[in-house]
Amino acid sequence: MRKWIVAGNWKMHNNIAESIALAKAIKEGASDFKGGTIVLAPPFTALFSVSEAIKGSNVLLAAQNMYYEDKGAFTGEISPVMLKDIGCSYVIIGHSERRKYFHEQDNDVNLKVKKALTVGLTPIMCVGETDEEREKGVTQDVVDKQVRQGLSSVDKIDDVVIAYEPVWAIGTGKVATPAQAQDVHAFIRGILKDLYGSTANDIRILYGGSVTKDNIGDLIAMEDIDGALVGGASLKADGFLGIIENISGKK
Repeated sequence: MRKWIVAGNWKMHNNIAESIALAKAIKEGASDFKGGTIVLAPPFTALFSVSEAIKGSNVLLAAQNMYYEDKGAFTGEISPVMLKDIGCSYVIIGHSERRKYFHEQDNDVNLKVKKALTVGLTPIMCVGETDEEREKGVTQDVVDKQVRQGLSSVDKIDDVVIAYEPVWAIGTGKVATPAQAQDVHAFIRGILKDLYGSTANDIRILYGGSVTKDNIGDLIAMEDIDGALVGGASLKADGFLGIIENISGKK
């Protein structure tokens, strides 16, 4: 049985003091939740401080991005080795905002996924279609390409988490219906079965896109939805903890 996972992506929000306060509130409120994984992804400037704030708890640390080299003359980038050193267990890779604003391609995602696995970080690899692509009826084509190219030559698939985030639902207030989300999640699991056989049944696939404590219950009830990658609702402790509570009670 797959264990649930809830990851909070704080994006470019919260200074160090705000990040510490939020992390501590989540740590305290999450202490009773068992059977799954809770992950926080603060901005880079707060990674160390949040790492210290959640130390010894059931809350794990993630980075929002990384480069695919251990070190070198790559001004402005951060390496997976540095992330491990600061206390990260997870890293978000291929988020739609990275693809849209910073022009990351599937090959970049693939290099990052492989490097993350090499150094012992669990990648949360994001895939998803835009509103225009959904209207054109090419959702499966887009997702198939992103999954297959993102996982090209990746053998340690049991150490990878996939996050399906329809781009049209991120920060818009729109949410895929449970049936829409399940359809794509099941499609992704089918791709994974094609690539990795029965091992695909153990891979966690998260839903992301305007997730709240009010809508997560119906989403998490779907067979192939194993948790959530949460954006805005992760910036308030009560909202994020409400999501965790609703997921942990149903999975």
